[in-house]
Amino acid sequence: MMGRMTSPSSPTAAGPLRVCFVCTGNICRSPMAEQVFRALVAEAGLEGLVETDSAGTDGWHEGDGADHRTVAVLEAGGYASAHTARQFRAAWFASRHLVVALDSGHLRRLRGLAPTAQDAAKVRLLRSFDPALPAGADLDVPDPYYGDRAGFEECLAMCEAACEGLLEEVRQELERLGRSPQPSA
Repeated sequence: MMGRMTSPSSPTAAGPLRVCFVCTGNICRSPMAEQVFRALVAEAGLEGLVETDSAGTDGWHEGDGADHRTVAVLEAGGYASAHTARQFRAAWFASRHLVVALDSGHLRRLRGLAPTAQDAAKVRLLRSFDPALPAGADLDVPDPYYGDRAGFEECLAMCEAACEGLLEEVRQELERLGRSPQPSA
């Protein structure tokens, strides 16, 4: 649960909960997860209480837009697609409540990059939030980069399923902190 990740080195409870999605180059999987989660946060009325972004473990594509296939699949799914790739920095742990890795290789790299044990505990696999996955299921979101559009569509479906579970966990954390969305005027 996210509550276990809130620590003295975590961002303050007064600001928004910050979630960062991380893949390798920040042009396929993590921007897809970011846009899906951002849309769910908006739909749930949690804007202002939850912020989301994404990054890559490596800086190969820093400054580039998302892969054209990512953009096409996001737009076909009704999601925003504006994105600029960047590399995750160890200093970012101080301002993130949760760092969501897209596969086990990212999980290891991020935990190795974490300055403290509390920061390492903030790193979770995206598919670990998917409530429909059976015990022992593969938690990696496969990299669609070297494949065709079907791989990107599969990635989107995995992101959608897991982000629903992540949103529920974020709601629970907001409740634990005594924070809820402001009613509409």
